[in-house]
Amino acid sequence: MGFRRHAHTMHDEMHRHGGFGFPPVPPGPPPFPPGPHGHGRGRGGRGRGRGRRPNVRGAVLALLTERPMHGYEMIQEIDSRTGGAWRPSPGSIYPTLQLLEDEGVIATAADSDGGRKRFALTEQGQAEATEAAQTPPWAEFAEQTVNSWHDIRDAGAQAMNALRQVMTTGTDDQRARAAQVLDETRRKLYAILAESE
Repeated sequence: MGFRRHAHTMHDEMHRHGGFGFPPVPPGPPPFPPGPHGHGRGRGGRGRGRGRRPNVRGAVLALLTERPMHGYEMIQEIDSRTGGAWRPSPGSIYPTLQLLEDEGVIATAADSDGGRKRFALTEQGQAEATEAAQTPPWAEFAEQTVNSWHDIRDAGAQAMNALRQVMTTGTDDQRARAAQVLDETRRKLYAILAESE
Protein backbone atom coordinates (compact mmCIF):
# COMPACT_ATOMS: atom_id res chain seq x y z
CA MET A 1 0.00 0.00 0.00
CA GLY A 2 1.46 3.38 -1.04
CA PHE A 3 1.70 6.43 1.14
CA ARG A 4 -1.21 8.15 -0.61
CA ARG A 5 -3.55 5.34 0.42
CA HIS A 6 -2.10 5.34 3.95
CA ALA A 7 -2.68 9.06 4.19
CA HIS A 8 -6.29 8.68 3.10
CA THR A 9 -6.79 5.89 5.63
CA MET A 10 -5.38 8.00 8.47
CA HIS A 11 -7.41 11.02 7.40
CA ASP A 12 -10.61 8.97 7.33
CA GLU A 13 -9.91 7.57 10.80
CA MET A 14 -9.17 11.01 12.20
CA HIS A 15 -12.33 12.44 10.63
CA ARG A 16 -14.50 9.60 11.98
CA HIS A 17 -13.17 9.62 15.49
CA GLY A 18 -12.16 13.22 16.00
CA GLY A 19 -8.64 12.21 17.00
CA PHE A 20 -5.33 11.07 15.65
CA GLY A 21 -6.17 7.70 14.16
CA PHE A 22 -8.22 6.17 16.97
CA PRO A 23 -10.98 7.24 19.35
CA PRO A 24 -10.02 9.61 22.16
CA VAL A 25 -9.46 7.91 25.49
CA PRO A 26 -12.68 8.51 27.42
CA PRO A 27 -12.59 10.09 30.87
CA GLY A 28 -14.94 7.45 32.16
CA PRO A 29 -14.92 3.66 32.45
CA PRO A 30 -13.49 1.14 29.99
CA PRO A 31 -15.69 -0.78 27.55
CA PHE A 32 -14.53 -4.11 28.97
CA PRO A 33 -13.31 -3.59 32.54
CA PRO A 34 -10.81 -6.16 33.84
CA GLY A 35 -11.38 -8.16 36.96
CA PRO A 36 -13.30 -11.28 37.96
CA HIS A 37 -16.68 -9.60 38.07
CA GLY A 38 -16.42 -7.15 35.19
CA HIS A 39 -19.19 -6.79 32.70
CA GLY A 40 -20.12 -4.39 29.99
CA ARG A 41 -20.84 -0.95 31.31
CA GLY A 42 -20.53 2.61 30.42
CA ARG A 43 -22.85 4.98 28.65
CA GLY A 44 -25.70 2.88 27.37
CA GLY A 45 -23.99 -0.33 28.50
CA ARG A 46 -20.93 -1.29 26.51
CA GLY A 47 -20.92 -4.98 25.76
CA ARG A 48 -20.58 -7.71 28.33
CA GLY A 49 -17.45 -9.33 29.65
CA ARG A 50 -16.91 -12.75 31.11
CA GLY A 51 -17.77 -13.66 34.67
CA ARG A 52 -20.61 -12.93 37.05
CA ARG A 53 -22.67 -9.82 36.47
CA PRO A 54 -22.39 -7.23 39.24
CA ASN A 55 -25.35 -7.06 41.61
CA VAL A 56 -27.26 -3.95 40.54
CA ARG A 57 -30.11 -4.63 42.96
CA GLY A 58 -27.73 -4.89 45.91
CA ALA A 59 -25.92 -1.72 44.85
CA VAL A 60 -29.17 0.25 44.62
CA LEU A 61 -30.34 -0.89 48.03
CA ALA A 62 -26.95 -0.25 49.65
CA LEU A 63 -26.92 3.30 48.28
CA LEU A 64 -30.43 3.99 49.54
CA THR A 65 -29.37 3.20 53.10
CA GLU A 66 -27.41 6.45 52.91
CA ARG A 67 -30.02 8.83 51.47
CA PRO A 68 -32.79 9.04 48.87
CA MET A 69 -31.41 9.16 45.33
CA HIS A 70 -32.58 9.27 41.74
CA GLY A 71 -31.37 6.79 39.13
CA TYR A 72 -28.72 8.94 37.47
CA GLU A 73 -27.28 9.84 40.88
CA MET A 74 -26.91 6.12 41.62
CA ILE A 75 -25.03 5.58 38.35
CA GLN A 76 -22.66 8.41 39.25
CA GLU A 77 -22.11 7.11 42.77
CA ILE A 78 -21.25 3.58 41.62
CA ASP A 79 -18.95 4.96 38.92
CA SER A 80 -17.19 7.14 41.51
CA ARG A 81 -16.85 4.40 44.13
CA THR A 82 -15.23 2.01 41.68
CA GLY A 83 -12.91 4.59 40.17
CA GLY A 84 -14.66 4.16 36.84
CA ALA A 85 -14.32 0.37 36.81
CA TRP A 86 -18.11 -0.14 36.95
CA ARG A 87 -20.69 2.31 35.61
CA PRO A 88 -24.02 0.53 35.26
CA SER A 89 -26.11 1.57 32.30
CA PRO A 90 -29.52 3.23 32.59
CA GLY A 91 -30.84 0.03 31.02
CA SER A 92 -29.87 -1.88 34.15
CA ILE A 93 -30.56 0.76 36.84
CA TYR A 94 -34.05 1.93 35.87
CA PRO A 95 -35.67 -1.50 35.38
CA THR A 96 -34.20 -2.50 38.76
CA LEU A 97 -35.75 0.59 40.39
CA GLN A 98 -39.09 -0.22 38.79
CA LEU A 99 -38.94 -3.81 40.04
CA LEU A 100 -38.03 -2.74 43.58
CA GLU A 101 -40.87 -0.22 43.57
CA ASP A 102 -43.31 -2.87 42.34
CA GLU A 103 -42.17 -5.14 45.18
CA GLY A 104 -42.75 -2.42 47.74
CA VAL A 105 -39.05 -2.37 48.72
CA ILE A 106 -38.61 1.28 47.67
CA ALA A 107 -40.98 4.18 47.08
CA THR A 108 -40.87 7.67 45.63
CA ALA A 109 -39.25 9.99 48.15
CA ALA A 110 -41.15 12.96 49.52
CA ASP A 111 -38.53 15.43 48.29
CA SER A 112 -38.73 14.35 44.63
CA ASP A 113 -38.93 17.13 42.08
CA GLY A 114 -40.89 16.98 38.88
CA GLY A 115 -37.95 16.16 36.64
CA ARG A 116 -36.17 13.44 38.59
CA LYS A 117 -37.93 11.02 40.86
CA ARG A 118 -35.95 10.19 43.97
CA PHE A 119 -36.38 6.87 45.68
CA ALA A 120 -36.20 5.92 49.34
CA LEU A 121 -36.39 2.64 51.22
CA THR A 122 -39.69 1.50 52.65
CA GLU A 123 -39.98 -0.25 55.98
CA GLN A 124 -40.33 -3.50 54.04
CA GLY A 125 -37.01 -2.90 52.27
CA GLN A 126 -34.92 -1.95 55.30
CA ALA A 127 -33.73 -5.46 56.19
CA GLU A 128 -32.59 -6.39 52.67
CA ALA A 129 -30.92 -3.02 52.19
CA THR A 130 -29.05 -3.22 55.50
CA GLU A 131 -27.73 -6.64 54.51
CA ALA A 132 -26.67 -5.35 51.08
CA ALA A 133 -24.82 -2.44 52.68
CA GLN A 134 -22.70 -4.82 54.77
CA THR A 135 -20.90 -5.99 51.63
CA PRO A 136 -21.81 -3.50 48.87
CA PRO A 137 -21.32 -4.85 45.33
CA TRP A 138 -18.88 -2.07 44.40
CA ALA A 139 -16.46 -3.48 46.99
CA GLU A 140 -15.96 -6.46 44.64
CA PHE A 141 -13.96 -4.18 42.36
CA ALA A 142 -10.59 -4.47 44.05
CA GLU A 143 -8.08 -1.64 43.99
CA GLN A 144 -6.00 -3.64 41.53
CA THR A 145 -8.91 -3.68 39.07
CA VAL A 146 -9.38 0.07 39.35
CA ASN A 147 -5.65 0.74 39.00
CA SER A 148 -5.51 -1.53 35.95
CA TRP A 149 -8.02 0.66 34.14
CA HIS A 150 -6.12 3.83 35.03
CA ASP A 151 -2.94 2.25 33.63
CA ILE A 152 -4.71 1.42 30.34
CA ARG A 153 -6.15 4.92 30.09
CA ASP A 154 -2.74 6.51 30.72
CA ALA A 155 -1.09 4.27 28.13
CA GLY A 156 -3.74 5.25 25.58
CA ALA A 157 -3.20 8.94 26.26
CA GLN A 158 0.56 8.57 25.81
CA ALA A 159 0.04 6.69 22.54
CA MET A 160 -2.17 9.51 21.27
CA ASN A 161 0.50 12.07 22.13
CA ALA A 162 3.11 10.07 20.23
CA LEU A 163 0.82 9.78 17.21
CA ARG A 164 0.11 13.50 17.30
CA GLN A 165 3.84 14.18 17.08
CA VAL A 166 4.26 11.83 14.13
CA MET A 167 1.35 13.49 12.30
CA THR A 168 2.59 17.03 12.87
CA THR A 169 6.38 16.65 12.56
CA GLY A 170 7.00 13.31 10.86
CA THR A 171 7.97 12.67 7.25
CA ASP A 172 5.64 11.08 4.72
CA ASP A 173 7.36 7.75 5.26
CA GLN A 174 6.99 8.02 9.04
CA ARG A 175 3.29 8.82 8.72
CA ALA A 176 2.80 5.83 6.44
CA ARG A 177 4.53 3.56 8.95
CA ALA A 178 2.40 5.04 11.73
CA ALA A 179 -0.71 4.07 9.77
CA GLN A 180 0.59 0.50 9.56
CA VAL A 181 1.17 0.45 13.34
CA LEU A 182 -2.37 1.68 13.96
CA ASP A 183 -3.84 -0.95 11.70
CA GLU A 184 -1.83 -3.70 13.38
CA THR A 185 -2.77 -2.43 16.84
CA ARG A 186 -6.45 -2.41 15.93
CA ARG A 187 -6.26 -6.03 14.77
CA LYS A 188 -4.43 -7.09 17.94
CA LEU A 189 -6.99 -5.41 20.19
CA TYR A 190 -9.84 -7.20 18.45
CA ALA A 191 -7.87 -10.45 18.72
CA ILE A 192 -7.71 -9.99 22.49
CA LEU A 193 -11.51 -9.69 22.66
CA ALA A 194 -11.88 -12.77 20.47
CA GLU A 195 -9.78 -14.94 22.78
CA SER A 196 -11.57 -17.78 24.49
CA GLU A 197 -11.15 -18.36 28.20
